[in-house]
Amino acid sequence: MTATTLPASGRPRRRREAIAPLEFTRRRWLKLVLLANFIFLYFPIVALIAFSFNNSKRNITWQGFTFDYYVKAFNNTGLHDAFMNTITIASISTVVSTILGTMLGLILHRYRFPGKGAFDSWIHLPIVIPEVCLGVAMLAFFTMFKIPLGIFTVTVSHIAFSIPFVAVVIRSRMSGFDPALEEASQDLGASEWQTFWSVTFPYMLPGVVAGALLALTLSLDDFVITFFTSGPGSTTFPIKIYSMVRFSVTPEVNAASTVLIVLTLTLTVLAMWIQSRSDKKAKADG
Repeated sequence: MTATTLPASGRPRRRREAIAPLEFTRRRWLKLVLLANFIFLYFPIVALIAFSFNNSKRNITWQGFTFDYYVKAFNNTGLHDAFMNTITIASISTVVSTILGTMLGLILHRYRFPGKGAFDSWIHLPIVIPEVCLGVAMLAFFTMFKIPLGIFTVTVSHIAFSIPFVAVVIRSRMSGFDPALEEASQDLGASEWQTFWSVTFPYMLPGVVAGALLALTLSLDDFVITFFTSGPGSTTFPIKIYSMVRFSVTPEVNAASTVLIVLTLTLTVLAMWIQSRSDKKAKADG
């Protein structure tokens, strides 16, 4: 009888040799799945950007590289006005919804009051219900009070739609906050406002930035709610693109969409850079 030799780890050598190929196979399949998802998600965007430089009116086959359609998109007055309307509405909507959503998320996290459960469920309705229902509801509301449809109604609708998303992000961020930090700040002589700006808000800042980015993205690409609440002179970029696509998908449409994608990515990178700097400053300050 010969005893089975065990390595230093205490496991049979044959078992470890059998596990190694299985682990390699799992990693390879995992990489293939990630690659397939990456291609599925981002290939349409890459194709859109590529065909925005296509020198073809029908945008079906590649005919050559050109910047002409970017020039045409820039000189298109209707497209330019729609783009400016979108930027204006998204900017106002982001600022207002971020402020109100941050306050709402902080209140829902910190305080208890009668009917909080029902109010919390009611706040999440714009996230759960279809956008078409919310668009019809906003249209009925403005019609009942005889408010003319325009940029004001679109902006108000975007704010009402974005606030719950910001509140959810802020509430999730504050779930890991330690109240003892605020108590220690007040024990050292800081007032409630000083404690909020020096302790609570720096911790909440990444959630504020994330909520603002989410609100900005929702407003930039919203179509359904804007379709129901827009009026003369308030055509946004998605509505304009839809009206152009109804006839044909041209490189001019792709060029305008590419500009919006680049703008969104630039704002995202800028926000991440600001957030990174604030985190480094917080760590440096201890």
